[in-house]
Amino acid sequence: MSTTGASIVIVGGGIIGASIACHLALRGATDVTILERAVSPATGSTARSAAGVRHQFAAEVNIRLSQYSIERLARFTEEIGGHSELRQVGYLMLITDPAVWAKYLGQVELQHRFGVPTEVLDPLDIERFVPGTRVDDVIGATYCRLDGYCDPHGVAMGYVTRARDLGVTIRCDTAVTAVHRAGDLVTGVETPGGRIGCDVLVNTAGPWAGAVGTLAGLEIPVLPYRRNIYMTEAFDGFPDGMPFAFDVVSGFYIRKEGRGLLMGLTRPDEPSSERLDVDWPWLETVLAAGISRFPRIEDARLAERQCWAGLYEVTPDHMPVLGRHPDLPNYVDASGFSGHGVMHSPAAGLLMAEEILDGRAHTIDIDDLRITRFAGRSGAVETNIF
Repeated sequence: MSTTGASIVIVGGGIIGASIACHLALRGATDVTILERAVSPATGSTARSAAGVRHQFAAEVNIRLSQYSIERLARFTEEIGGHSELRQVGYLMLITDPAVWAKYLGQVELQHRFGVPTEVLDPLDIERFVPGTRVDDVIGATYCRLDGYCDPHGVAMGYVTRARDLGVTIRCDTAVTAVHRAGDLVTGVETPGGRIGCDVLVNTAGPWAGAVGTLAGLEIPVLPYRRNIYMTEAFDGFPDGMPFAFDVVSGFYIRKEGRGLLMGLTRPDEPSSERLDVDWPWLETVLAAGISRFPRIEDARLAERQCWAGLYEVTPDHMPVLGRHPDLPNYVDASGFSGHGVMHSPAAGLLMAEEILDGRAHTIDIDDLRITRFAGRSGAVETNIF
């Protein structure tokens, strides 16, 4: 097959890759090709997300990424096209441990310094948000009305459509099988259809970003982990506008999805894998945690065919890897979001377009997110994760 090429090749057609391509094209850089191994874009981890968006983080950089991104999602149709379906119902964090509560109060102070309107609630306030919640052991709660959830597929396809309209090429069913180098530069990638040359290679492969890095001779500390989402049939036991609620100590979370309930709880002992089958034995633990905090769940009926599993792309510190690699300067990482890729996709697109076109991201300082942090330079660590 003949060799083709593009100025910029993006490996991965999920929400991050689509956002970067769109932001590049909006700045006039349209000689961009997205390579997606699936038959359609945005059908991997993007489509299997729990879709939460929040400002309530412990790390300054994540708060800033959220502020920019959620504002963009609120104006998505007018600025990009497509639909984000942003529902700002709020995030409600319920805390039962004194040490955790002290940390959350410190996080609220940090969030307030950046103008995030996080509220500190008394346990008795929780009833008006999520009726029937057991609060006898709850010390307090935090709530931010600007948090909520969106439609990940709608956002990703909005970016895809706008990027295509501006001239970006998207090649699906095109896996990258090798990365070609000449010394300290990437020269192109190999696919089943032939070689594709490039001046810049961007790794947005999500859970497979570590494997793509290996093809380039780099160690990118991103591993895939299964996360399960359990759905119920239509259930009127909670109001439609209820917040995305988290029992922080147990890790259980719940929100409305249509007329039903969406819920989950991370299995901490599960090893890295690419499994996408639903972990049914784990459901017993999930329900026990959920019913203990939100007793009304016991009256809901599970909708087994609507449950699913997806993959998180996880780094050791639960922070993304963003920016050029010091050993391969025309290779750019944008992966490892550890469950926050959907909510931070607008900022990631903007910042990586700056990194590529301007030489360095500048709207938000991403030095704490560069891969050099794993070589001894300490960076921020996100502790507020689920």
